[in-house]
Amino acid sequence: MTPAPARRLAALDGLRLVAALFVSLYHFTGYRPGVLDAWGESREAAFPELHLLGQYGWLGVELFFMISGFVICMSSWGRTPGAFFRSRVTRLFPAYWAAILITTVVVTIWPVVRGHLRYSDILLNFSMMQQGLGARSVDAVYWTLWSEGLFYLLFSFAIWRGLTLKRAIVFGYGWLIAATLAEQSGVPLLKTFLQPNYAPFFVAGIALYLIYRFGSDVLLWGLLGLSYVLAVYWTDSSVRHFNGRFDVDMRPVVGAALVTGFFVVLTVIALGYTSRIQWGWLTTAGALTYPFYLLHENVGWTVIYGLRDFAPPLVILAAVIAIMLVAAYLLHRLIEKPLARVLKVKLEQASAGLGRQDRFARPSSAPVSSKIPAPAAPVSSKIQTPAAASKIPEPREAPEDTLVLPRVRD
Repeated sequence: MTPAPARRLAALDGLRLVAALFVSLYHFTGYRPGVLDAWGESREAAFPELHLLGQYGWLGVELFFMISGFVICMSSWGRTPGAFFRSRVTRLFPAYWAAILITTVVVTIWPVVRGHLRYSDILLNFSMMQQGLGARSVDAVYWTLWSEGLFYLLFSFAIWRGLTLKRAIVFGYGWLIAATLAEQSGVPLLKTFLQPNYAPFFVAGIALYLIYRFGSDVLLWGLLGLSYVLAVYWTDSSVRHFNGRFDVDMRPVVGAALVTGFFVVLTVIALGYTSRIQWGWLTTAGALTYPFYLLHENVGWTVIYGLRDFAPPLVILAAVIAIMLVAAYLLHRLIEKPLARVLKVKLEQASAGLGRQDRFARPSSAPVSSKIPAPAAPVSSKIQTPAAASKIPEPREAPEDTLVLPRVRD
C-alpha cells in the first residue's frame, strides 16, 4: 500500500479542544464533589439540565487517548528512540512545569477549594512520577500524564525496532491481548504497565492513523473493531464504577453511544473526509488544548468560587472557560514555546555530546609494541676479502615504533 502524503490535520486539532472542553464541563458542572466545593451548591441546583450532559465529560480523557494514539504513531514514523524521547520531553514538560507553579501559587494564596500540598509532593510533581509513587498531584488531572507516559514507554519498543506497517499492527494486537491477560493475572504491576482499561483507546488511534496513512486493510479494520469492542466494555465498567463511587445515575448506554461517536468522528478524519478543513484557528485551538487542560481544574474552581455570587451560574461558567482559555494562550506564547525551544536545543546538544564521547571512549584494539626489531642482516665479524666484502649487504636500520590508531566507528 502507498502511504498517504503527510499533512497537518486541522480537524484533529479542533477535536483536541472539544475533548478538553468536555473534560472541563465535567469538572465544572458534572463532578459532584468539585461542583459542590466551587459553586457552593449541588450540581442539580446549579445546573438542573446541563449536569446531565456534563456528568459524562470524563470521557473526554478517552477521546484524548484516541487522539494521542493517532498523533504519536504519526509523529514517530522514521524517528529514532532518542529523537522520540526528546520530542516528548519538549512537548510535555515546559507547559507542565509552568502549570505546577501557577496552580501551586493560586492554591497557596487562596486555598478555598483545595488545600496545600507538602513541599516534597510538589517537588515530586516536577518529575511527573508522583502517580507511580502514590503521591498527590498538584492538580488531579495530572494522572492522565502518567498513563500517557506508560503508552510512550510501550510504544518506544516499536520505535526502537523501526516502525513499519507490520510492526505497528503486531504492536496493536499484542498490546490488546497482553492487556486482557494482565487484567486476569492478578499482578498489579502488569495491570499498571499495560493499562487494560485504556489500551483500546490508544490502539484505536494507532489503527486509525495506519488506515489514514496506508489505506483500508482487513487487519487494520479488525484491529479497530477489536479496540472498539474492548473500549465499549471498559466504558460500561467505568460508568458503573462512577455511579457507585459518587452516587450518580449515569446510563451505560449513553457512555457507549458517546464512545461510538468518538470512533465514528475519528474514522471520518482517518478516511480523509475532513481534509478540506484547513482553518488556521483550529491549529491555534489545538496548541491551547494542553495548557488549558493542565490549568482548568483547581485554578478554574478557585475562580468560580470568587465569581459565583456576581452572576447566574451559566454566565459564570462561560466567563471562567473564557478566562482559562486566555490563561492557556498566555502560558503557551510566553512560557511554553520559548522554554520548549531552549529545552530542545539543550537536549540535542547533550545527545550530540554523548554520541561523541561514546565514539572516542572505546579502547584501542591495536596496542603499541615496545620491542625494537633486530636488524635483518647482522654484520659478520670475520675478515673477508675485498671481493667477498663487496657482497656483504649493508645492515638496515631498525624501524621506529609505529603508533597504530584504531579506526573510529560510527
